[in-house]
Amino acid sequence: MTFYPALLDLKDRLVLLVGGGRVASRKLASLLAAGARVRLVSPELAPETRELTGDPKVELFSRGFEPADLEGAWLVVCATSDEALNRAVAAAGEQAGVFVNVVDVPPLCSFIVPAVVRRGELTVAVSTGGASPAAARRLRQRLDDEFGPEWGPYLAVLRAARARLTALGRPAAENRPVFYQLVDSELFERVAASDAAGVEAVLARELGPGFSLAELGLSAGDLAPEGRPPK
Repeated sequence: MTFYPALLDLKDRLVLLVGGGRVASRKLASLLAAGARVRLVSPELAPETRELTGDPKVELFSRGFEPADLEGAWLVVCATSDEALNRAVAAAGEQAGVFVNVVDVPPLCSFIVPAVVRRGELTVAVSTGGASPAAARRLRQRLDDEFGPEWGPYLAVLRAARARLTALGRPAAENRPVFYQLVDSELFERVAASDAAGVEAVLARELGPGFSLAELGLSAGDLAPEGRPPK
């Protein structure tokens, strides 16, 4: 099956989560991290799941699933080992016109969740189209090693530089090559080394005056991933 890849903005949008076990706890954590409001329906909760229900964005119903639970939901995630319940949730979602993911049961899914590597604003998603979630996880582990924590501050610098350059009001066609020059420069290596002076030098050379870290709203400390002290 061929899926259409997309990244969803779930901030303050309602997601129905059916299930309360350990898998559900991981799904709940990722949904909350995305800013979603979560309606959690399950008669029982694993300790890991219960710890997360204190979040004000979680609406807990300690009972079995009912089709009316889909009201107002943008998405449904079903994380149970009950085959009959999984089918019921998938059918209810289909009838309501809401996308449903039944964890590890691709035939019941109208959307699937890829294996993901995150580094700040960098998101690398891997999917095998449901053919092998295990293979997708192994690929994710490889990417996890390849894309280090320096990508977080690197993209923070690029975002700030792009916003400031765009605010100058120059034509997009004029800015485009400058963006590529910056990406193709040694900026990444300077950020990876937490070399604030080196970053300043690259910004000055590629963008000119007005693009120092301070003028971009950043500091040397922002270049240090995971608490590593800046140089």
